Amino acid sequence: MNIAKHHQHAIEKADVLIEALGWIRRFRDKITVIKLGGSVLEHQDHLRHLLLDIVFMESVGMRPVVVHGGGAAIDRAMAAAGLEPKKIQGRRMTDDATLQIVEEVLAHQTCQSIADRIEEYGGRAAALNFRTTNVLFGEKIALKGEGGEDLDLGHVGQVTRVDRTTIENLCYASIVPIIPSMCIGANGQKYNVNADTAATAVAIALGAEKLIFLSDVNGVRRKKDDARTLINSLTAVQARKLIAEGAIESGMIPKVEGCLETLDKGVRKIHIIDGRLRHSLLLEIFTNKGVGTEVMREE
Repeated sequence: MNIAKHHQHAIEKADVLIEALGWIRRFRDKITVIKLGGSVLEHQDHLRHLLLDIVFMESVGMRPVVVHGGGAAIDRAMAAAGLEPKKIQGRRMTDDATLQIVEEVLAHQTCQSIADRIEEYGGRAAALNFRTTNVLFGEKIALKGEGGEDLDLGHVGQVTRVDRTTIENLCYASIVPIIPSMCIGANGQKYNVNADTAATAVAIALGAEKLIFLSDVNGVRRKKDDARTLINSLTAVQARKLIAEGAIESGMIPKVEGCLETLDKGVRKIHIIDGRLRHSLLLEIFTNKGVGTEVMREE
């Protein structure tokens, strides 16, 4: 590369940093809740880029908080134990045997592994699980079937209280909290929680600036299987209409319902982005044009 080209390349890099500067200043000291799930956790390269993004965010003064699922790893462990996974309304049926697997794979192995890798990349992280410090408390979830009948999903819960102080103290100390999607009830019963709704509860409790869902799709689509039908920006009214029409279905329903509930309770913006796109997190936060679906109250 000749000197002129080298200088041009360096100037372009500086321009990128200057574009990011405005966003860095805007989001400095603000909490962003990031939900990690899907094949992002399965693919080591995708995960590496995302965790590097999170280390970057923390390094420039943002306060990322990670809430994670671990569906594929749980499915593998269940298959090894000869158990058949079953889902209703996007949520996993959780009997005693399944709960044991969920706790071991999700709350301990996956949670600790994410924390360890952030440390490996130069950040600081704390795994907040039942063996260290649990921060999610809740109760058994009550879901209704299509005919209005009660559905029993076993040990599946919803978060009713978040230990905000512990999470905020870690953020202020520049440590990234890593929270698995499980909670504990008043009677000491542990519950499996849908990771999207867990992230929602955390974002509401912390009054987060942003809630970001990292998943296997590039956002909300008008046609589920067609990536070209991505909706870049969506209001609450439009989202409810898409659910009613059946355009948003299965696993995307709790995600979008979580978005709507969160907007109602004060979180400013929610983003659904494809975690498989390299550095999608930084692109969504620090560039003028995002890469997924942004959900907001109204235009």
